[in-house]
Amino acid sequence: MGSIDTPAVEENGSTQTPDATYTNGDGSSPPPAAADSAIARLGNESFRSNKRRSSMLPLEVGTRVLCRWRDVKFHLVKVIERRRMQCGGPNDYEYYVHYTEFNRRLDEWVRLEQLDLASVETVVDEKVEDKVTSLKMTRHQKRKIDETHVEGHEELDAASLREHEEFTKVKNIATIELGRYEIETWYFSPFPPECNDSLKLYFCEFCLNFMKRKEQLQRHMRKCDLKHPPGDEIYRSGTLSMFEVDGKKNKVYGQNLCYLAKLFLDHKTLYYDVDLFLFYVLCECDDRGCHMVGYFSKEKHSEESYNLACILTLPPYQRKGYGKFLIAFSYELSKKEGKVGTPERPLSDLGLLSYRGYWTRVLLDILKKHKGNISIKELSDMTAIKAEDILATLQGLELIQYRKGQHVICADPKVLDRHLKAAGRGGLEVDVSKLIWTPYKEQG
Repeated sequence: MGSIDTPAVEENGSTQTPDATYTNGDGSSPPPAAADSAIARLGNESFRSNKRRSSMLPLEVGTRVLCRWRDVKFHLVKVIERRRMQCGGPNDYEYYVHYTEFNRRLDEWVRLEQLDLASVETVVDEKVEDKVTSLKMTRHQKRKIDETHVEGHEELDAASLREHEEFTKVKNIATIELGRYEIETWYFSPFPPECNDSLKLYFCEFCLNFMKRKEQLQRHMRKCDLKHPPGDEIYRSGTLSMFEVDGKKNKVYGQNLCYLAKLFLDHKTLYYDVDLFLFYVLCECDDRGCHMVGYFSKEKHSEESYNLACILTLPPYQRKGYGKFLIAFSYELSKKEGKVGTPERPLSDLGLLSYRGYWTRVLLDILKKHKGNISIKELSDMTAIKAEDILATLQGLELIQYRKGQHVICADPKVLDRHLKAAGRGGLEVDVSKLIWTPYKEQG
């Protein structure tokens, strides 16, 4: 039986057939007709393959296909948007894709060569697909997806949600430069129209003004005399400093901070009217100035007892305990005000994780110290955490039961130790003795 050596493939994807060598099993050459037939067959297969490839290009929005990610492995993606490449042919497009197993923050533009066209799935009607998917889900899986959906967009009705997702589906700014860091962005942020053609923006790390070119930033830095956020320094411990910035007194700074934060928060509502908010900006300080690490904001007057509206730790500073520090700081302010507090909903996915971790550790430490002999109201008075948040946290840890019309805390020491171990390390401690602050309502 004849064998055919594997044909060489050129970089452009075409198959080289003229130089291929064909032999019979005994090493002798096949009849000319057989060789011609084999060459013709390979040529037809190559032609059909190229024709099939061309017929599916450009890929339609909604197409699902495997894409090579930064881990060099292929992952399923959905095409969200496409754009024609400059100086390219009719089928030369870039595709904005969502990795279906990952958070939206990893959505990105990819080139055709990163896609495995052999894996292309037929585009199906979204409503039909959702119906089929929901039939395949277990009740538990569907509940988990519904919970995630509500936590992310509970303030939006279905029409508003579709409008939000359509408007924000593609990242408009790919990277920013802030101080000594170049940071990849995660989400869309509604910067002014003149920034729409900029893949990268340059921020002054002190006043947060942003520019489209490096030279503009360099000129600005020669003139900018700020070395820390505007506002009052209300906390200094070692190299950590916290500044309170009044949105009414520093409107441009507040708006720029919101633009910056939206690049890393999917569900943040952008507040153009920052007059109603106070911003608490956490900084690491050195001889060059105070460099922003993260921040939280809060309403000056909240009827719902919100002690925090928005929270963000910038990506270069994450996983260092700063998120829990910001949360703890917001509760220390509530204690100074003589109030209980709770964060405004919806929380981002990372914000929710930080809060659950903070509530868990604070409550477990107190329960262990008091051996469980404490009420939810006493816990709330001690921590300034709202009773509903305490109840939800303890229920999640299965440390509470409902007996004779009231909730009873069940705090077995071994169970508490197990939960504390699972909670991991706490955040950075707030040294309350270093906090010099007057509540806004008492500032006159």
